[in-house]
Amino acid sequence: MTESKAGRVSAEESEAWEALVATARRTVADGLVVGTSGNVSVRVGDTVLVTPSGVPYDRLAPGDVTGVGLDGRQVLGTLAPTSELPMHLAVYRTTDARAVVHTHAVHATAVSLLVPELPPVHYMAAALGGPVRVAPYAAYGTDELARAVLTALTDRTGCLLRNHGTITYGATLDQAYDRTAQLEWMCRLWLTASSVPGHTPSLLTPAQLDEVTERLRGYGRPT
Repeated sequence: MTESKAGRVSAEESEAWEALVATARRTVADGLVVGTSGNVSVRVGDTVLVTPSGVPYDRLAPGDVTGVGLDGRQVLGTLAPTSELPMHLAVYRTTDARAVVHTHAVHATAVSLLVPELPPVHYMAAALGGPVRVAPYAAYGTDELARAVLTALTDRTGCLLRNHGTITYGATLDQAYDRTAQLEWMCRLWLTASSVPGHTPSLLTPAQLDEVTERLRGYGRPT
């Protein structure tokens, strides 16, 4: 164990923090956020490690571990947790999430301005539970936004936030991040196809998405 300025950091928490920082830096490198916008969290037991508020990800060090309990009380570190903490904690309290990624991805945010749900333009929508909903706008960092997100995430592992961005969750940081990247790609695909004059994008039917959902249940497992 190591010592932070507010609590002892276990080896598991230290390793998870390193992975969290790497994921946060990846969101910047891949153009999903600008500056310190967006945030990342990962759950270790009953502690949620989160990116701190207003600190550039390239400046985060091992001693900057920032963690809170599921009740929001800070238990690790002295840096202020992300302002979007209510949204992250709502997801952990309500789902089986072990990691959450929130971004301000350009194409996904653009789609959130146009439709109440991302049209099913690609079968990978099934990997997020089905057509991706758009949560109604609410001010960032509020309980109102957290409630809107939970509604949009019903039976889903990702959603869009109107005039704001994206949120996805998963069993690992890699899975949560991959879902974010896939969501941004699908949004870019729909925007590109729908911008062609005189043409309407072909959409998948509910039955076609259901078929993919069944196929994905065994994807990557030994035969």
